[in-house]
Amino acid sequence: MTKLVKVRAPELVGRGWLNTGGTDLRLADFRGKVLLLDFWTFCCINCLHVLDELRPVEEEFGDVLVTVGVHSPKFVHEADEAALRAAVERYDVRHPVLDDPELTTWQAYAVKAWPTLVVVDPEGYVVHVAAGEGHAEALRRVIREVVAEHDAKGTLHRGDGPYVPPPPAESELRFPAKAVAHDGKLLVADTAHHRIVELVDGALTRAFGTGERGRRDGVEPTFSEPSGLTVLPARIAEQVGYDVVVADTVNHLLRGLDTRTGVVTTVAGTGEQWRDGATDGPATDIDLTSPWDVAWWEPAGGVVIAMAGNHTIGLFDPVNGQVSRFAGTTVEGLLDGPADEAFFAQTSGLAATADRLWLVDSETSALRWIEPDRTVHTAVGAGLFDFGHRDGPAGQALLQHPLGVTALPDGSVAVADTYNGAIRRYDPATDEVSTLATGLAEPSGAVLVDGELVVVSSAAHRLERPVPAARLVSGDAHQVRRPTSDIADGEVELVVVFTPPPGQKLDDRYGPSTRLEVTSSPPELLKEGAGVGTDLTRRLVVSGTEGVLHVVAQAAACDSDDAEHGACHLIRQDWGVPVRVTREGVARLPLVMGGLDEASLEKHDSAGG
Repeated sequence: MTKLVKVRAPELVGRGWLNTGGTDLRLADFRGKVLLLDFWTFCCINCLHVLDELRPVEEEFGDVLVTVGVHSPKFVHEADEAALRAAVERYDVRHPVLDDPELTTWQAYAVKAWPTLVVVDPEGYVVHVAAGEGHAEALRRVIREVVAEHDAKGTLHRGDGPYVPPPPAESELRFPAKAVAHDGKLLVADTAHHRIVELVDGALTRAFGTGERGRRDGVEPTFSEPSGLTVLPARIAEQVGYDVVVADTVNHLLRGLDTRTGVVTTVAGTGEQWRDGATDGPATDIDLTSPWDVAWWEPAGGVVIAMAGNHTIGLFDPVNGQVSRFAGTTVEGLLDGPADEAFFAQTSGLAATADRLWLVDSETSALRWIEPDRTVHTAVGAGLFDFGHRDGPAGQALLQHPLGVTALPDGSVAVADTYNGAIRRYDPATDEVSTLATGLAEPSGAVLVDGELVVVSSAAHRLERPVPAARLVSGDAHQVRRPTSDIADGEVELVVVFTPPPGQKLDDRYGPSTRLEVTSSPPELLKEGAGVGTDLTRRLVVSGTEGVLHVVAQAAACDSDDAEHGACHLIRQDWGVPVRVTREGVARLPLVMGGLDEASLEKHDSAGG
């Protein structure tokens, strides 16, 4: 391992701990262990990907490694202790979690993005930092070196860590996500039970799926946290042999369900998460990434896919067995216009009408729509950092991390305003937003039954019919409380820090192994430096007062000990960096994707180490 200036890890400070049996922990409690800090927030799809990436690493190094999730919230709702406790259960988090609602530990470790991973050695020193996804193999190599070093020094202690599982909870449904009406019945994605269930008059009559996490097809199928559902037109169902398409989110698959026979087949995706490469082609040959919702849209001639994992919209043609990119660029943000140039932000809900495809982008708290000519428009939403609960003219209205949208017969739409615990209504005729119901537990979708909305109240583990309340809400506006980076007016050097892990190198034999894309909101913030290149260092020229730099970086690190057959691992991270342009601002902006930025760490070591 490259020898760096040793930086002592700051103390772990927060409101309290989960998954420890009620015990509060301190950094000293992890002496002798390799400590992996996972800075996450439960709204973030990339953070959820990392939770799954870490599971095999935690199992492999179970006697020497302790993972601690440091939960530093983006949205106000995520700072609620009960909401965090529910999320830890929902996503099956099996390690201690530090509740960091004021971002105290986040700032102490100089974190700039969700997710960020920090490795602390058994003597309490930071030895590795990585942001984004795809770091599992790098972590294995770093951990092996740390273990070998401290085994030899006698400073490594083997044995169990401080994780204490919470008591198991039981309910008929567990964190249901979406529902659709079909043949007089309701089909519900019973997400945490990994199955699809059928309800008749509120009673569960059938289940599709064994309840085990998996990806098996056939008459005893398994799913992994399924979410969206859509019913195919009868003429299409007859041709393809299944009538419902399921977004099998954590498996990165679309599954076809024949509700007559109960047979499930995989119809799109490989089971691997898309990181780069082909987006168009035979459906079962193309990687998907966290499909969160699906909707048949007649003008598109197929099933539209809310591809939450890479901020794009996909299209699945069930008859020809093809998938393609329908909209988006993979840049996370809010930008309207032609579909292939638009920015999306973790699209999580879809609703199709004859002339509009409605969608909600959870990370920009936005309600948007796509026209049949594939132009994208925004009805409600201001960007990545603005949210709240406010009714009135759509241009001033605010949502908080909505996950569902439902088309209503009068041309308006109902929005499952998840983190506000509300059902909101947007009327295109008046361009007004109102609140229909409040006091719901993380509503994630809704479906019309006999002219009345049935709401999927996910955190209450049930479906319910709220009584409409005709009132306006003039609630508070909020902004994400991440610290703003002060940068210089004029030239700024953007540096994405990436050092290949032990035993790997950047391999340029077949072309550039790194990629960097930079844009900004507003666009005029960047006078120079926007665009795509292969160098991880970029000269920017900025002008204005404040805004957001959107940075997407990736690197392929390949095994260096086998030049011919060594495996390559793609690392990817996107940042939305809030910046303020000042005369006193810095002229160098480092973003750590993998490795250590010594200057930044030394600064924080002297400030709080």
